[in-house]
Amino acid sequence: MEIHNITEDMVFSSIQTIFDSFQKKGNPDQFCTCEQCRVDIACYVLNRCTPRYIVSNRGVTRLKQDDLEWQQLEADIAALINDCMRRIKHNRRATAQHDNTILSDNIEPGFIYNIPVIMGRIFDGATFAPLAGVTAELRSNGELVPMIDKNWQNPYTLVSNTAGSYTFWPKQVTAGAADDHKIFEYFLTITAPDYETVTHYFRIPAISQPQSAVLFSIERTFKLPDLYLFPPGEDEQNG
Repeated sequence: MEIHNITEDMVFSSIQTIFDSFQKKGNPDQFCTCEQCRVDIACYVLNRCTPRYIVSNRGVTRLKQDDLEWQQLEADIAALINDCMRRIKHNRRATAQHDNTILSDNIEPGFIYNIPVIMGRIFDGATFAPLAGVTAELRSNGELVPMIDKNWQNPYTLVSNTAGSYTFWPKQVTAGAADDHKIFEYFLTITAPDYETVTHYFRIPAISQPQSAVLFSIERTFKLPDLYLFPPGEDEQNG
């Protein structure tokens, strides 16, 4: 059985609509509309919205039948997006270029595996509060996974204004031919003072395709399950 969080669709659609509206007006408030800021906004909003899961289109139909609930949800999402846009305006991610030029270097003819952006969230296991100051490290075959470019960090330290969220965009991997299927295996290690270290193993399937320079797409993401950190056990605390 497959389930789907309809709130994600509404958030992504609302971000696109609001950004398009600002750009048509000439963006008088000078909000950053780069893809990095868009994904930061998506994480901010989704962490503050109640998920609504459906197993078929009937679920959407039932929700839309309650016009007041639907309108309130849309209004809440729009308010959160605008709030985050104003926050980001004064506190942009320092490692991003904010000009829609997050491309891999030295693009050459050939075939590659495009690895999607890896996203996830980390919480305190006792309070369920999103964590900051936590270090997330992505490895494969015992080595740090290289990122698409220097604007994406590995290891990555979570910051307070993204509410426990982290993102990685692995560098494209060279392939020998088109349409080859390959499984990429990763280990995500989470470390933080006063918490036990957590390691999460996962796999991402990919199909090789002609080499191309593409911008980050919010629709091309691989979402990991929420991870929870706990203090060390009593024996460990006592040495």
